[in-house]
Amino acid sequence: MTTRSFAVMVEIEGDLDQAMRDEILAGERAVTDTMRTSGSLLRDAWRNQITAGGLGNRLARTIQARTYPRGGTSMEAATLVWTKAPEIVAAHDEGVEIRSAEGFFLSIPLPAAGVGRRGGRITPGEWEQRNGMRLRFIYRRRGPSLLVAEGRVSSAGRAVRSRSKTGRGLTSVPVFLLVPKVKLKKVLNLDEAVRSVVDRVPAAIVSRWEALGIRD
Repeated sequence: MTTRSFAVMVEIEGDLDQAMRDEILAGERAVTDTMRTSGSLLRDAWRNQITAGGLGNRLARTIQARTYPRGGTSMEAATLVWTKAPEIVAAHDEGVEIRSAEGFFLSIPLPAAGVGRRGGRITPGEWEQRNGMRLRFIYRRRGPSLLVAEGRVSSAGRAVRSRSKTGRGLTSVPVFLLVPKVKLKKVLNLDEAVRSVVDRVPAAIVSRWEALGIRD
């Protein structure tokens, strides 16, 4: 029996080392670009949930995204999405029960209270300071207790000081409800948004890499 051997000569056109370096660079850019895009998508999804849940643009803008490395590209690129108001966002994501830290009442502003200096929720202390009036506590056995102002209701529906020197038209205007606790409704589902974005990452990296130069 005769054994034969064959030698196959393969000629590679171009610079193989350079080709490999180019593919690695393409991969690093593909991963980094995808992570940056994914971070932006998740940030926007969280912001949209917050505004759709009626929690306001101010809270939505606390959601931030950042991709690492900050400069350049890497196969190990990562993106971080976070909020500057973690306790508030988590409370609406989990639907927690809130009690006063001092063990007393939580104050809920009524329309007659108006809004705070920055457009947010006003506190009884801020209201008294702004209006130059003292709020009076009214205990109610059934239903929330009240903080009321002895004054009048303006054309805008706000509790204001009475202009009458005789007391004519003076009335007790409910300004705040007082409750021992509040159960926040779950209005966010941040994990669902995370899963939706993360599930698309592998295919997005492959697609981006192919667009940058991978060939069959």
